[in-house]
Amino acid sequence: MEGVMLHSNTERLIDYWRQRKLDRLSPARSAIDPCDITELLPQIFILGRRAPGEFRFRLAGGLVGEMHHTDLRACDFADLWAPGDRPRLTAAMEAARRAAEPLAITAEARSDHGVSVRVEVLVAPLRAETAPIDRCLGLYQPLAPLAPLRGRPVIELGLIRFASSDHREAAPRLRLAAIDGERIA
Repeated sequence: MEGVMLHSNTERLIDYWRQRKLDRLSPARSAIDPCDITELLPQIFILGRRAPGEFRFRLAGGLVGEMHHTDLRACDFADLWAPGDRPRLTAAMEAARRAAEPLAITAEARSDHGVSVRVEVLVAPLRAETAPIDRCLGLYQPLAPLAPLRGRPVIELGLIRFASSDHREAAPRLRLAAIDGERIA
């Protein structure tokens, strides 16, 4: 999405991911070294793709688990989102996987007592050495202090918008051209 500024931690992980990308292929899982991104590890998660639209947590950093007050391993990523947002989210994740490009999501993290904070969620596809893309490297980046949550669990994420991970490379948008109500292109 043009004009959207991403948090510096999100940009940093995108840059790290892009440095390991091979031409049009997502980086190999083995190209990601946690020692290179130690300060981001509490916010990092890894998803495994089991089937189209099904991405389960394989690993979640401390901040991610603490925000939801649960061990997320084996939990489906889409289950954390509002039911009405799930189809668009999983479709966008599948599109990012096919395009071998990261997906940045701005979301509202809602607690069980009606308070919410904005977070940026990055999902960047990874591939096995000899297999198709089967993992995603992710990041939870709070965009505001988490203090309003007062230690309460985030029970739902609400989709605000998707953003291109690199607005300089945003795909052109299809536009309809019409003159006097007649479509010309």
